[in-house]
Amino acid sequence: MSEDASNIVAFPGTGVPSPTPSSGKRSIPMRSDLVVAASKVIPEPPVLINLVSARVKQLNNGRSPLVKIDHRMGAADIALTEIIEGKISLDRKDKEA
Repeated sequence: MSEDASNIVAFPGTGVPSPTPSSGKRSIPMRSDLVVAASKVIPEPPVLINLVSARVKQLNNGRSPLVKIDHRMGAADIALTEIIEGKISLDRKDKEA
């Protein structure tokens, strides 16, 4: 399966440099199809971003992936796939009034 540039979304962080870095930071490319699928599981964009970011940090610090991976997957793709497959989720605590 070949990937074209239209299927890649830059994710701020460490990793592969984006084609046009605006702030000098490096970015991690993410597959847009995984972003769309994960947003169906976690529809709030800020929450999804924070969850992916936290998991990417864990993966970059040596935590093992919870899904089967291949050599083309970056940490963000792994995190998104874990969300899609239900391997990681939010701990939703309802606050009682």
